[in-house]
Amino acid sequence: MAAIESFISAINGVVWGPMMLVLILGVGLFLSIGLKLMPILRIGTGFRLLWGGRTASAGDEKEGEIPPFQALMTAMSATVGTGNIAGVATAIFLGGPGALFWMWITALIGMATKYSEAVLAVKYRETDEKGQHVGGPMYYIKNGLGKKWAWMGVAFAIFGAAAGFGIGNTVQSNSVADVLHANFSIPTWISGLVMMILVGAVILGGIKRIGHVAGALVPFMALSYLIAGLIVLAINAHLLPQALDLIFTHAFSPVAAQGGFAGAAVWAAIRFGVARGVFSNEAGLGSAPIAHAAAQTNDPVRQGMIAMLGTFLDTLVICTITGLVIVSSGAWTGGESGAALTSQAFATALPGLGNYLVAIALAIFAFTTIIGWSFYGERCVEFLFGIKAITPYRILWILAIPLGATLSLDFVWLVADTLNAMMAIPNLVALALLSPVVFKLTREYFNRN
Repeated sequence: MAAIESFISAINGVVWGPMMLVLILGVGLFLSIGLKLMPILRIGTGFRLLWGGRTASAGDEKEGEIPPFQALMTAMSATVGTGNIAGVATAIFLGGPGALFWMWITALIGMATKYSEAVLAVKYRETDEKGQHVGGPMYYIKNGLGKKWAWMGVAFAIFGAAAGFGIGNTVQSNSVADVLHANFSIPTWISGLVMMILVGAVILGGIKRIGHVAGALVPFMALSYLIAGLIVLAINAHLLPQALDLIFTHAFSPVAAQGGFAGAAVWAAIRFGVARGVFSNEAGLGSAPIAHAAAQTNDPVRQGMIAMLGTFLDTLVICTITGLVIVSSGAWTGGESGAALTSQAFATALPGLGNYLVAIALAIFAFTTIIGWSFYGERCVEFLFGIKAITPYRILWILAIPLGATLSLDFVWLVADTLNAMMAIPNLVALALLSPVVFKLTREYFNRN
């Protein structure tokens, strides 16, 4: 096991090296400039389209499986997970308060990335043997870039199908089992078994059932967590100026060791801020456009503007709340990491209650992530092997949940982190090559409207 962990660590060091961070930030910045900062400037339009997309319009009913709102909620069900609670805490533990600043930067330019992904997903989607709309990076690589790039679409699908078992399954069940055991003394195997049954009941119903569950559960859980976070920040209001000073200062200067914090260089703040930011909002990974391809819409740009809200809400709202709670509480210097650090930060302001709130929120967040990522994974295996592969994949997915609940947390995070990067590479290359299509469709849309 040690040899395997060492091997994966070596790969992780390469795929998450300087070139990956340049690729993620570079492609996002290139798209932002090419779109003339439209995703940031038109965020109000995105929210109006989201509100209007709660149901499909009459003309769009046959052009997808789920309403645009449910497509975003399905995508957000996969992104709003342990990354928002444990991921933010891990970034701050390893990179210091400045890591939160780099998460913000990743999100701001990631809005253009997420927008472009969804535009291309709807533009180049196909209809499968069951009559369902399928799309995502593997399809816009195949249909947009042509045969000579087909290998890259296959590579994405392979990495996506495998990555789902890391980022979308075992990481989530592991974190839930860990936090429920720590706070409620529930054995990890029981947590794994219960999650397996609940997830199985949802995903066996396909995308329509996933969309209904996500559309109901995601807004409720996100709003509840935000309210709890804002209460903590109100209690810590006098500490927020100092917290913000730490975040901006240590985004550009090293942070010295103090208490249980080992200290961190500026590179660590950038590396872990960007990596955990991408883990949280998934901008550039190519996962979310798989959900948006199923939306009931005829217009790629409209769905793109709805899709970009996922990055805004996930990182600039939910992750910010978590990060500010952790930094303002001072808990980040105590030596804890992951969900335990977030629990401690909430408990500092709400003794006897805060840690339980975090445990419940993490359990619900992770549950919806497992549901959302199951859809991504099955679309990847469908691309590779056809619809006959979907049912076996679903069964393997369900069986992996209790297994993940009992694995080593550090090893699971390492595998998930590595597979994330390997998914992102072919997707980011495709986004750069297909950017003229995104820019053209965007110009045409705004010339008409």
